[in-house]
Amino acid sequence: MNRAEIIKKIKPLVRNKYFIATAAFIIWLSVFDENNLIKRNKLSSRIEKQQKEQQHFNLEIEQNTRKMKELRSSKENLEKFAREEYLMKKKDEVIFVIKEE
Repeated sequence: MNRAEIIKKIKPLVRNKYFIATAAFIIWLSVFDENNLIKRNKLSSRIEKQQKEQQHFNLEIEQNTRKMKELRSSKENLEKFAREEYLMKKKDEVIFVIKEE
């Protein structure tokens, strides 16, 4: 088929009022509508990002819960945590902080 034959077949289709109405409707929904495809795509990517954040924070909550149970289980664990994290000491102690790089 050459170009002229293709144009002859497409011309009646493009002039059809139902085709024009359908094309206008699809364009309206995909570009101009309040819930258009662009907004839907952005929202779905935002939802995915927030679900990943939710999984991360749930994991962090579980880890912190385990740490809290461990700290509340004995006085020695609580004392060890206070010394390591907050550099607390007893009255007669001296602390030397050694940082590894």
